[in-house]
Amino acid sequence: MTALADTPKTVLLAPVLHRYMQEQAEPPTTVQLDLIERTRALGGHAQMQIPHEQGVLLTLLARLIGARRILEVGTFTGYSTLALALGTTPDGRVITCDLSSEWTDIAKEAWAAAGVADRVDLRLGDAAETLRALPDEPVFDLVFIDADKPSYVDYWEQLVPRVRPGGLLLADNVLYAGEAAHSQATGNAASIRAFNQRVQADDRVEAVMLPVADGLTLARKRDSRDREQS
Repeated sequence: MTALADTPKTVLLAPVLHRYMQEQAEPPTTVQLDLIERTRALGGHAQMQIPHEQGVLLTLLARLIGARRILEVGTFTGYSTLALALGTTPDGRVITCDLSSEWTDIAKEAWAAAGVADRVDLRLGDAAETLRALPDEPVFDLVFIDADKPSYVDYWEQLVPRVRPGGLLLADNVLYAGEAAHSQATGNAASIRAFNQRVQADDRVEAVMLPVADGLTLARKRDSRDREQS
């Protein structure tokens, strides 16, 4: 671990470099720009929206694995849902879970404007209850967790068995503004730190933490070939 810590290659993102990186992503569509502005008008809550470059990554990952069955925990105003819906096939479905009809009403307008409303299945209510009502067998190609931080471990335990072998599990905010790195973390940061430790110890997946936005964990569910080689 010392050798790894002594040879960092991650570039610190000064504002000019951050803008340059954002410019390399596929530009947002008119619908996405409108959704960004409508979300920004919500004030402080707007920080819950993922940045555009992360949305581009979600779309790309969904396309790379040919995801047809996607589940998202945490909809907010629907930017990540839109990104995932754009990455799935025309006959694909994104089940997305949230509590707020106010925020998801904004989302529904954006999905309709982008022509992907028929790919989205919005389920309002307690996410843990929604997950418990899903089939127990592995039916999802990709899941994305971006909701209340104390429940991340619970969502993870419910979702890993429901992802097909070779499928992806993604979790947002795993750096929690850097606070998750501290052993004395409290509150949401402590919950994220516990979640990160759970993922790292979970032999059902192979995972990496990416310094995208506020930290994104990318995990692949192991299949029989992985078990044979281990």
